[in-house]
Order: sequence, then C-alpha cells, then structure tokens
Amino acid sequence: MDLVAIEEIKRLKHRYFRTLDLKLWDEFADCLAEDVSARYGTQAMDKPLHYDNRADVVDFMRNNLGPGIITIHVANHPEIDVAAGGVTATGSWAFEDTVIVPDFKVQIRGGGYYVDSYRRDADGAWRIASTQYERIYEAMTSLDDTPSFKLIANRWDPSLQH
Repeated sequence: MDLVAIEEIKRLKHRYFRTLDLKLWDEFADCLAEDVSARYGTQAMDKPLHYDNRADVVDFMRNNLGPGIITIHVANHPEIDVAAGGVTATGSWAFEDTVIVPDFKVQIRGGGYYVDSYRRDADGAWRIASTQYERIYEAMTSLDDTPSFKLIANRWDPSLQH
C-alpha cells in the first residue's frame, strides 16, 4: 500500500474543496488534469453538467460560484486505492455541501459520494483525472421562510467583514 500517495491524494481533494470555496481559481485549476472528465449534477441547476477539460470546469465554477454565492464543502471517509506502478488511483469520498445565495435568499444543503480517479502528472503532482458524484439528498430552503436567519459574516460582502 502506497501510504505516501494516499496522503498526497487526500491533500489534493481537500485543496480542491478549499480553493473552490475560497474562489482561488488558479489553485483550483491546478487540482485538475488538463483533460479532466467532470460530471456534476444538481437539482438546483436543473440539469447534469458534463465537462471534459480543465478550462471548462474552471470557467463554469468561476462564472456560477462567484462572490455572490457562498459555498462550503466538507469531505471525509476517503477510500483510496493506488494502482500498481503508483501513477494512477481511484477514490471515493462522502461529502456535504452548503450553498447560500444572499441575493435570492436561498440556502441549499446536500450530501452524497464523490467517485474520482487520479493521475500523477509529468511534474510529479497528483491531479484529479475524473470526478463525479451521486447525491444522497439536496434540499433548498427559502431564507424568507426562516425569519430568524441573519447572515452576520460573509467573506464576499465587505459590509459583513470584521
């Protein structure tokens, strides 16, 4: 078992979520192979989303998860298998996500399982070669229906920064 590779892949997946949530698009891009196959799907967006290269994934995320949208992703329970030769691997991750859209007064929460494949590229770095998830649930709440909800901190809103 290649424990070093497994730990590097864990760090890669955590970096993927951290840079996505913090909107660090160049770092996010570096988590993905140039020819990444990404299959996302969400009822909130009303259609499956399929991309077959890094640029398209990053453009989609940048354009749809900009500063007007707050996200947080938590992933755990990794099951990672490194193939013989140590240059490819597969993994499964449980995840939960929360999306808050202040302009539309909506919160979306969900969870499911990611299934990824990874590749060690020529520069020696592990990158996500394919990623997709299956949702266990996704729920949307109107914040108008929750009169006590008040956003008191928002990294993307200067009026709420401390």
